[in-house]
Amino acid sequence: MIAPAIPDRVGRRWVALAMAVLMLATSPSVAVEPSEMLKDPALEARARAIGQALRCVVCQNQSIDDSAAEVARDMRRAVRERLAAGDSNNQVFDYMVARYGDYVLLKPPFKAGTLLLWLGAPLVLLVASAAILVAVRQRRVAAPPPPLSERERERLRSLLGG
Repeated sequence: MIAPAIPDRVGRRWVALAMAVLMLATSPSVAVEPSEMLKDPALEARARAIGQALRCVVCQNQSIDDSAAEVARDMRRAVRERLAAGDSNNQVFDYMVARYGDYVLLKPPFKAGTLLLWLGAPLVLLVASAAILVAVRQRRVAAPPPPLSERERERLRSLLGG
């Protein structure tokens, strides 16, 4: 049996919408492989929570749990090794920060070393707003041209054929 063709545009739109929803629903949400998972469910849950709070140092703004990069896999492995060795969550975070710096935290602490991370975007916004404000205030409205003299009007009429 051959499937019937979709007869109208409305039907095609519904199919396109359904396909888009399915594509979004099947997007990869986690990159943790089964071979990486710990046997103890409580430790695995802690590892996942820590993995969601740590940034992949290769990927931009993606947690190590969501990243498929090799370095993220190594970071996940290090987290699980530290937890299996008996470290607390804070000790694991301290270890990762000591190894990769504050950048590894998706929510870095507010301190002198991370001031640019916290204030960079607002500062850029303020500078851009100030530049636009200055440009608008300095913008001069062109003065209207002086009216045509009688001689110029006559020449214009002759050129236009009137």
